[in-house]
Amino acid sequence: MLELYQFELSHYAEKVRFILDYKGLAYRKFEVTPGIGQIDLYRMSGQRQVPVLKDGSVIIADSTAIADYLERQYPDRPLIPTDPKLRGLTLLIEQWADESIGLNARKVMIGALNQSQSFRTAFLPSSVPDVVKNLIGAVPNELLGVLGQGIGLGTDAIKTATDAVKRDLASLCFLLYDQPYLVTDHPTLADFAVAGLSMYLKFPGGNYLEIPEALKDKGVPGIADVGLFEPFFSWRDRLYADYRKPLLGSSSTGSPNTIDID
Repeated sequence: MLELYQFELSHYAEKVRFILDYKGLAYRKFEVTPGIGQIDLYRMSGQRQVPVLKDGSVIIADSTAIADYLERQYPDRPLIPTDPKLRGLTLLIEQWADESIGLNARKVMIGALNQSQSFRTAFLPSSVPDVVKNLIGAVPNELLGVLGQGIGLGTDAIKTATDAVKRDLASLCFLLYDQPYLVTDHPTLADFAVAGLSMYLKFPGGNYLEIPEALKDKGVPGIADVGLFEPFFSWRDRLYADYRKPLLGSSSTGSPNTIDID
C-alpha cells in the first residue's frame, strides 16, 4: 500500500490527498513528528519537507513530483489532459497555485492567528481546558504582531500576501463563472492543486481532516466570510463532496520516527 508521510495540516499534503482519493488509491498516512521525525524523513528521502510518498522501494518528495509520479504509475482517472494547450494550462495553473496561493495563504493564515482570538483558539483540541483557551486567546494581538515581524511576517508582509490572495480568488471566481472546472469539463491537477492549497484560507467542513471540530468550515476573517469569494468556496466544497473521501475514524497509522528504510 502507498504510504504518505505528512503533516495533517499541510496544504501541500492536502493537494496530494485529493489526488490519491480522486484516483481511488488506497494509502496509509504517517504523521511526521516535527523535529526528530523530520530527521528520519531526511534519512529516507534526502530532505525534511512533507509530503513524501513511498510506493514500495520508490520514494518521492514534493507534491508536484508526487502528482507526476502518480499520473505515470497509476494512469486511471488521468489528471493531466493530453491536448497540448489544455495540458500546458493545467500545469501552469498548478505551478501558480503552488507559488502564489500556497505561499501567500500560509502568510495570511498566520496574520489571522495574530489578529483573531476566535480563529486562534479554534486550532486548539476540544480536550484543552477552557481556561487555557481563554489565556491563549487573550494574548495581545500587538505582541503576536511583534513576534511575526521578527520572522519576516510583519504587517506589510501580511498585507501584501492578503492582497495577492484576494486577487487570486477573484480571478478564480471569474474562471469558474460559466464552467464546472478550471480547465476542462472534468477535474484536473489544476483543480486539486487550487482546492488543496486554499485550505488555510478556509478549512473544509465535514470529516475530511483530523483537525479540531471548531476549525472545520472556519477561515480567515475578511476572506472566508466575504460574499465576493463565496462562488469559489462553494466550488471547492463541491470538489470535497465529489472527490475527497471522508475519514472513517482516525486514519493516521504511525510516525516516521520508526521508519524502516528498505
